[in-house]
Amino acid sequence: MDFHEKDAHSSDEHEPAPLPLVRLNHVSFQCESVEASVGFYQRTLGFELVKRPAWLHKYGMGIHLLQRGSDSSAPAAAARPPAINPKGNHISFQCTDMGLMKARLGDMGLEFVAARVRDGETVVEQLFFHDPDGNVIEVCDCEKLPVIPLDDAGGAGLPSLLLPVETNVHG
Repeated sequence: MDFHEKDAHSSDEHEPAPLPLVRLNHVSFQCESVEASVGFYQRTLGFELVKRPAWLHKYGMGIHLLQRGSDSSAPAAAARPPAINPKGNHISFQCTDMGLMKARLGDMGLEFVAARVRDGETVVEQLFFHDPDGNVIEVCDCEKLPVIPLDDAGGAGLPSLLLPVETNVHG
């Protein structure tokens, strides 16, 4: 039986209770320089320091910055990727004015990749760039796309949900 299928003998009274999760609380990044990363997230994305060591907060979420040390148990510093990869691991922020954000990144001299995702008549704008430690950050207007649970999508599978992406590199 596929994990999406309900057993013919199961009933709703045996359904597990929904998880009591509310939202993403924070992400954590190891940094070569916490000071440089704090400044980057403040200038670029408007985050504010809060009363916890190396914690920034804004938009209902936090970023915890950890100093990468010489401790032998600490993971080694990742080599900065040679190119910004929109399909790699990243953290994404919703944006209400993509033109303003694109201009801000340009004014700061940050290299970024601009992408567009089309879904029918809907076009989503995306900007991808690196933080000082090579982590990929996305800023997008993704709320244009409705979030439709697959159960409500008429049995649509993942392959039919993959959307074409156009990219351009700036910076």
